Amino acid sequence: MSTPLRSLSLSSPFSSPCAHRKTLRAQPWHALFSESLFPRIPCFPNPKLKSPLNLSLMASVNSHTTETNNVTAAAHQTPSCRIGEVRRVTKETNVHVKINLDGSGISDSTTGIPFLDHMLDQLASHGLFDVYVKASGDTHIDDHHTNEDVALAIGTALLQALGDRKGINRFGHFSAPLDEAAIEVILDLSGRPHLSCGLIIPTERVGTYDTQLVEHFFQSLVNTSGMTLHIRQLAGKNSHHIIEATFKAFARALRQATEFDLRRHGSIPSSKGVLSRS
Repeated sequence: MSTPLRSLSLSSPFSSPCAHRKTLRAQPWHALFSESLFPRIPCFPNPKLKSPLNLSLMASVNSHTTETNNVTAAAHQTPSCRIGEVRRVTKETNVHVKINLDGSGISDSTTGIPFLDHMLDQLASHGLFDVYVKASGDTHIDDHHTNEDVALAIGTALLQALGDRKGINRFGHFSAPLDEAAIEVILDLSGRPHLSCGLIIPTERVGTYDTQLVEHFFQSLVNTSGMTLHIRQLAGKNSHHIIEATFKAFARALRQATEFDLRRHGSIPSSKGVLSRS
């Protein structure tokens, strides 16, 4: 029968050098120590030690480091520019649109409708898209045809720029205030066109712009881009503020939806495996 030890001082391998030593009550040595339960692991494994345990630890660390580096590299990858360009020529209008989804907010828009130009500036600035629009039309009649065809061309350019929509967030949701006005926009780049517009604009015109054309602009854009779009007015009394807040909220929601989700690794954000214009 083995003689019990009166005391044993044991310092934990995970404690700091200045940690106090613990004194354990006298017990048989085999009850205190077991090489299988408490293997001796150096705090800083020496690569020259070729034990299976050390090799396993080193492989685990190397694997984790490689994985971290890969994620970091992916996060710094710059996607190729997604650009759509459309020319639409009819007996009523002549429209040229170019949009870069990976731009920096540059706007160059001349439509012959000053208020619409101002709203396209909001789309570029707050969406960080580069937007080029040149249009001429029968504005001597009214702004309807030019407003519509510009929106149709922008929607088609978006469709081109998005391509197969691999890796994008797909959904966007943003609320934007402008003084007393507040607008919420929810959208889905689903390939299914739908517009629900809850704007209540109190005046018929802002400057020379017919305020009925706001909803018609978004309906036209939705039809060619294959977008589901919901616009809700949370508050607002001033027509200019309501419309401008709508374009700002739309720009930010579209920016969210078109940006890349790195966790998807380029996969299509749909359980069906496809997002197409229906």
